[in-house]
Amino acid sequence: MILKRVQVKTGQPRLLTNAYVVFDENTKETMVIDPGGQPEKLIEILDILGVEKIKYILLTHCHADHIGGISELKNAKGGKILISRDDSVGLYQKEISLADYINMEIPELEADSRIDDGDLIHVGDLEFKVISTPGHTKGSICAYCEKERLIFTGDTLFSGTWGRTDLPTGSFIDIMSSITDKLMTLPDETIVYPGHGKITMIQDEKNIYLELREKDI
Repeated sequence: MILKRVQVKTGQPRLLTNAYVVFDENTKETMVIDPGGQPEKLIEILDILGVEKIKYILLTHCHADHIGGISELKNAKGGKILISRDDSVGLYQKEISLADYINMEIPELEADSRIDDGDLIHVGDLEFKVISTPGHTKGSICAYCEKERLIFTGDTLFSGTWGRTDLPTGSFIDIMSSITDKLMTLPDETIVYPGHGKITMIQDEKNIYLELREKDI
């Protein structure tokens, strides 16, 4: 597997969004995760890899800073848009996508598939399990690859902290449950690729949540 993290500017230029290109070397199948902006940077990487058509564009949630580059990317490289069932409606509602709040336009798009907890996404020989992690938004999801010992967490889990819960459909109780019950139970050596900021590992985040878990939040 070739994995590229691309930090892209969105409507909040001071806060870069992590977009990811996942490329299976054996089959050349490719998935792009959270193309929040600057699609030309992603297209350049895809061209270097020799990717003519993307298999999937996976969205961890519906906020505009994670979906802003979809239209241009899809027009150039194709790809089926995947998003959770609960967040799919937020693609078309500015009060949920926060497009106005972060000075972005909602791209004209239609989700090709609405995914649910436990669904499996196959990119060549790679298998990603969808984990429902509500809290940042009602329909936030993570994508876990056991074979590669990694997980894409969107805005649910960051290095040293968690995603905001004071936004529409957010819930502090839900995000704590998602992290402690679903993410902190993954193997310690699992690498965490978040929606913003630096890469971390499950073992490096556990101490933050152990006390909360004991209190059964």
